[in-house]
Amino acid sequence: MRIYFSKIGFVLVVAGSAVGLGNAWKFPTLAAKNGGFSFVLLYLLLTLTLGLSVFLAEIAMGRLSRKDLAHSFESLAVRGAKYWKFGGIFMISGVFVLSFYLVIMGWVLKYMFFSLFYLPKDITQAKVDFDMLLSQDLAVSFLCFFISFILTFAVLSRGLIKGIEKLNIIIMPSLFLMLLAMLLYCMQFEGFKQAFLHLFSSNLKVFSFDSLLDALGLAFFTLCLGIGCIVTYAAALPKKVNLLQSSIFIVCINLFIALMMGLIVFTFIFEFGSDPSMQGSGLVFVSLVSLFKQLGVFGNFLAFYFFLALFFAGITSAVSMIEPLIFYLTRTFKISRLKALMISAFVVFVFSVACILSFNASFSMYFMVFELNFFDFLDKLTSNFLLPLGVFCISIFVGFFVKTSQIYRLFNSFMSRKMFKFWFFVLRFITPFAIIFISFYNFFV
Repeated sequence: MRIYFSKIGFVLVVAGSAVGLGNAWKFPTLAAKNGGFSFVLLYLLLTLTLGLSVFLAEIAMGRLSRKDLAHSFESLAVRGAKYWKFGGIFMISGVFVLSFYLVIMGWVLKYMFFSLFYLPKDITQAKVDFDMLLSQDLAVSFLCFFISFILTFAVLSRGLIKGIEKLNIIIMPSLFLMLLAMLLYCMQFEGFKQAFLHLFSSNLKVFSFDSLLDALGLAFFTLCLGIGCIVTYAAALPKKVNLLQSSIFIVCINLFIALMMGLIVFTFIFEFGSDPSMQGSGLVFVSLVSLFKQLGVFGNFLAFYFFLALFFAGITSAVSMIEPLIFYLTRTFKISRLKALMISAFVVFVFSVACILSFNASFSMYFMVFELNFFDFLDKLTSNFLLPLGVFCISIFVGFFVKTSQIYRLFNSFMSRKMFKFWFFVLRFITPFAIIFISFYNFFV
């Protein structure tokens, strides 16, 4: 039985973990808000330097140790090993992210099926419908979440190769073809030209210091860094793989799909005169869904097709978030994958239900943490604290606590010594400083 990814399997699996629901609104929203193409270029530059530095560090941990995140810290540390083993705590970030992510996937699933026979008549009705789903339709919210939950863990039950790799080999090309078809359809609209200019013309007047911080944050988190996902996948990476080339392919796939989604979303936004400044989930579940109605019966089909693509993007990310914990449980406690899966599923299920109830009008007051509903609390906890801290610790650990000669031997077949020294310098000094700077700026400003 094969225990390692195929070369293309590794690229598609890691690209799938990076391409998620946020590509439909986070990337295009940030690009439009921060100067268009100037932001895209900055994001690409930072991804290929700071983001790639940590990405390669996580690959090094997984490939050298062939272990989960916690045991990678412990086995590779040249000093302080008994303390570094606690670095495995960052795997909990994946549990938290998956808990609210599955709730969003439930929303996508609901809109996918309902759009076949119903679309709101205008943006006001769309907002009412979305608010009703969150605050009143507890049964629908729970049912759609539960279907997403079962599908995600069904894939995970098949294992790393038969489950996660096979899913991504099927889904990622399918997602690309679906988005390509939608993009070609969008090109016939006048709104496509406006969408193109919205994303690809540089507007330096709106480019600011905040734009740098947005690009840097997006560069770190779009590669699924800081939760042990890349470490786990690298542990199943075959020996004869050009790690640098594969990493660049992954970045390009993620960027290209984000741009395609951005063009599709903003084409309809501009074509029908909606508000392009709306951000987050409102951009898709309120603004966009109300516009499909104006296309008549074909709008119902197009809405179904669009939300199916979003669900495909979502499930490839979802399976990646919990795999590090499953890998850790099977290795540490010598239990079967099924038992590890059941333990992980139970924890995620409890947190996800709490997220759903935190929106509901009848229960929301019982699920408030620091004046945030539980859903928003998990989002803020992971995005603003756990993920940056995880990336910081990994960059410091590989930069200062793993044998440099050991790392160099891993990379010297596809990296020159000068390139290695540059990468190692970025990893050791620039990346940690950037993370500290971002964290302090977000906290105090």
